[in-house]
Amino acid sequence: MKTETSKDTAPDLSKNAITVLEKRYLRRDVEGKVLETPADMFRRVATTIAAPDKKFDKKADVKGLADTFYRMMTNFEFLPNSPTLMNAGRELGQLSACFVLPVGDSMEEIFDAVKFTALIHKSGGGTGFSFSRVRPANDVVSSTTGISSGPLSFMRVFDIATETIKQGGTRRGANMGILRVDHPNIMDFIMCKADQKHLNNFNISVGLTEKFMQAVERDEEYDLINPRDKKVAGSLNARKVFHRIVVQAWENGEPGIIFLDRLNRDNPTPQVGEIESTNPCGEQPLLPYESCNLGSINLGRFVADATIDWKRLKTVVHDSIHFLDNVIEANNYPLPQIHDMTHANRKVGLGVMGWADMLILLGVPYNSEEAVKLGKKVMKFINDEGHLASQELGRRRGSFSNYKGSIFDKKGAPPMRNATVTTIAPTGTISIIANASSGVEPLFAVSYIRTVMDKNVLVEVNPMFEQIARERGFYSEELMQRIAEHGTLHDIHEIPADVRNVFVTAHDIRPEDHIEMQAAFQLYTDNAVSKTVNFPNTATIDDVEKVYMLAYESGCKGVTIYRDGSRDEQVLSTGKKEEKGAEAVPVEDDKKAIKRERPRALKGWTHQMQTGCGPLYVTINEDNTGLFELFTTMGKAGGCAASQSEAIGRMVSLAWRSGVQARQVVKQLLGISCHCPSGFGDNRVLSCADAVAKAIQAHMIANGYDINTEAATQERGACPECGGIVEHEGGCSVCHVCGYSECA
Repeated sequence: MKTETSKDTAPDLSKNAITVLEKRYLRRDVEGKVLETPADMFRRVATTIAAPDKKFDKKADVKGLADTFYRMMTNFEFLPNSPTLMNAGRELGQLSACFVLPVGDSMEEIFDAVKFTALIHKSGGGTGFSFSRVRPANDVVSSTTGISSGPLSFMRVFDIATETIKQGGTRRGANMGILRVDHPNIMDFIMCKADQKHLNNFNISVGLTEKFMQAVERDEEYDLINPRDKKVAGSLNARKVFHRIVVQAWENGEPGIIFLDRLNRDNPTPQVGEIESTNPCGEQPLLPYESCNLGSINLGRFVADATIDWKRLKTVVHDSIHFLDNVIEANNYPLPQIHDMTHANRKVGLGVMGWADMLILLGVPYNSEEAVKLGKKVMKFINDEGHLASQELGRRRGSFSNYKGSIFDKKGAPPMRNATVTTIAPTGTISIIANASSGVEPLFAVSYIRTVMDKNVLVEVNPMFEQIARERGFYSEELMQRIAEHGTLHDIHEIPADVRNVFVTAHDIRPEDHIEMQAAFQLYTDNAVSKTVNFPNTATIDDVEKVYMLAYESGCKGVTIYRDGSRDEQVLSTGKKEEKGAEAVPVEDDKKAIKRERPRALKGWTHQMQTGCGPLYVTINEDNTGLFELFTTMGKAGGCAASQSEAIGRMVSLAWRSGVQARQVVKQLLGISCHCPSGFGDNRVLSCADAVAKAIQAHMIANGYDINTEAATQERGACPECGGIVEHEGGCSVCHVCGYSECA
């Protein structure tokens, strides 16, 4: 990477931030050599986003504004969404994170949407769709006298198209698929990801209506409506449908739910159209062909001496709205329809990150009434000041084009530059750059184990916790290691109680606490709030149902839940059942290894794994002391993949029978990549070797083992790129070490 050449002060970056920037954000040449420093990147973005001021005022101080934007970003008080950091001032120039496309009921409309999806994914964006307009399966098609294949069949077309498109390694395509709860195919939709082998490029959510929720509360039937003719096409018991949604979410985290009537209650331009869908993480409801242009304020930067600096926060809110409105002008849109709709409504979404950091600096526990009250106060302040900033821009630049007939079009009302101003998005990689906690989530960990490329294991510690531990005299390397292995401070009593109470993690707090915080921020957010409600593996179906109902009752616009261990390949590091089998023997000391003899009969399980070479069936057998042998069978016999998989099975079996523990086998195989990976998100399989490792993990999870893998801790998955912790945020898997994200 080249050295600093400008007079700009270099930003103070953590090691993880430098890793993320070099890998995903900084400009490179055709050979992959990094051509700019982080300071250069921030200057590139600041200069590009300040330039549109000249369009509205020929005498504008663009240089001064660029300096303001630069300082705001390099002080990590505000950062825009990833595409703006990556692409501003570069040839691609596509600055929006996500888009919503319409899916009509004709073949022409559907495949136009597929084409548009490809163009958006090529530009680095994600897409949201409602498939509710598509007539149900087996319905009449008058033009051909045939029958419809239904929305799910077309979702698979979008899924395959997404899998095919490559995006240069910086951002991957992601989709949100939504179906109204009153669509005749709703039960098939609810179950469409039950086997975790299909539609892996989609997050899915059921669009619930107020009418449906009232029927749930009264245990009544509700009507299914054929979108082709708007006629009643049957009925279902609302409570049973709701229960099925809950059961599936309990099993693997999907589907999520969104409350459609609430999205449209707050639709600022109802005269333009109805909101049917959101972006892939659910926080940005959009009309067809709209894009979301997002940024986040880092709240932890506005605390000094245990006091919030409201004056500085106000200044940054106004500068951030100015920045985001300029993004709309500087953006290079992938479709003319998106350009036109985005300019007509000018929606922006200013959100927050570092909320957990702010609470820690103020000494307020996340799971407290005081935190909920403060969340409302902070977000009301940001929302109010954001609207004032948009009004000021409206006076200078004019209101958004669709202002007439909008919710702002009232006698005596001030002009409004932007139809929406605030959104709480997951902040995945930009929170790593800012060294901040993500969105409005609690801390994901206080200390965790990171496996680096040379297989060395490092203990990463939250810097605020480390500072307090050193200042108060209870810091030690051994304690940090214990915390990383334990996953929580909760039962470590040598840590003072007040510190334990403030440094709570996502798994220390009740699911209800997650919802209360989400509802607090939703109260003063124009769009929606992305938030994951974490459940322990022991949570019941009733526990999930209570949270879904609480989300409805408390005014949330949607909810995503994740129960630990509910995805097949999730790695467990803590559990009640110890790994069975002989004590591990160093591989190089084979003279001490005693190979177990095979009994005549063994019990076993077969796991089907989808690989790029086709289905791989992995059979794992146990004897009375633990894991004993592993066999593989390819869906298509013969060939290199089948022979290599068989070889892996033989070596794994030999290792187990010689006393090598499963966690060591998983460590060696997990993350090996080949030229033909398969799947998406938590179902991503990088190679046949990776599939075997994931099958072993799934087997151990299902049978209660403590895998205690070195590749991940605290009941979270391992990043396929760096071995760091993968956290579920807003329905997406994000690595907090290297910035890897399946949802972009």
